[in-house]
Amino acid sequence: MASLLLLTSTLFAQKKPQYQLGGALRFNYNYSDWKAGNTKRGGDFGFDVFRLNAKASYKEFFLDAEYRFYPSTSGGGMLKHGWLGYRINEYQHVQLGLTVVPFGIQPYTSNSYFFNINYYLGLEDDSDMGIKYSYRKNAWEFAAAFFKNSDELQFGSDSESSPDRYAYDVGGRNKEVNQGNLQLIYHFGQSVKQQVGASTLLGGLYNLDTEKIGTHYAMALHYMVDYSNWNLKLQYANRKLSPRNKVGEDRSEVVMSAYGSSYYIASHFNLYSAALAYTFQLNKGVWRSVQVYNDFSLMEKLQHGYANSIQNVTGCLIDLKPVYVYVDCALGKNHAWLGGDWERSFSHNTSDAWGVRLNVNMGYYF
Repeated sequence: MASLLLLTSTLFAQKKPQYQLGGALRFNYNYSDWKAGNTKRGGDFGFDVFRLNAKASYKEFFLDAEYRFYPSTSGGGMLKHGWLGYRINEYQHVQLGLTVVPFGIQPYTSNSYFFNINYYLGLEDDSDMGIKYSYRKNAWEFAAAFFKNSDELQFGSDSESSPDRYAYDVGGRNKEVNQGNLQLIYHFGQSVKQQVGASTLLGGLYNLDTEKIGTHYAMALHYMVDYSNWNLKLQYANRKLSPRNKVGEDRSEVVMSAYGSSYYIASHFNLYSAALAYTFQLNKGVWRSVQVYNDFSLMEKLQHGYANSIQNVTGCLIDLKPVYVYVDCALGKNHAWLGGDWERSFSHNTSDAWGVRLNVNMGYYF
């Protein structure tokens, strides 16, 4: 948000339209210890994503959009975000469209290619359809938003949300509607730069069968500190989803959808995340920097008998600008993406088994 305000302030006296195009092409290698075929082959290497980014500005208006092309098995083409902006003054601006939800540490609570569990439960790097107001002056940062729905497409509003999307949102027979968000962040410190923040959201869950609107809410508290080459991010969040399903239908879990498929998550849980990183500045030839990190996150399910979900990623980001390489070792327990039961690892499935995935993601960014 701060970088966007800096960019817009330099364009205040702009007389001609400005355009910027960019993107990335990425490939991925993974070795997953729970997949017999994958381990016998020594892992798999393939296409990850091709993306296009567009930015434009003229006078007080802006545009920012990103479209991604994934393999058809991962949802195919999808709009990650796309919004129109208006600069009210040096400190305030408004965005309209598919814009980033102001919740928790921005832009991510994590450092790795995998994000944290927050992402897989719809609380990290999420964008919804609506309008957002942002304010930043001196130490204070504030955002307020209203999201009409999570769907990028307005057509077929009486049908299930498409899982061909980038960010995880409620799917199946329920749809996120009429969501309000508030976020307040305070920045302090000079040599040790710190921030503390609080976020909240409250919205409806429209059920296609009963045509009744349930509720969902979430809140988060976070702290982040930068000192020398160190960065630490800490966050706690709580979320509860209360759909108004058909009589007799289980309400202790809800469907979440993205990347062309869906799974169930517990309807009430706490989230804890801690991410620590250190950056080695190299600036030798193509070597710009190497960041090493450890990202930990825990989903504490608040239903009796539900086993918690855990994720830990140890890795590094190699900056060979314009090439970036993530090298990660991801461990997961009761985690859909890390060896668990796909449908219900984030719900009532219980397992003592850990899944381990070695992952290398490399991309050229332009």
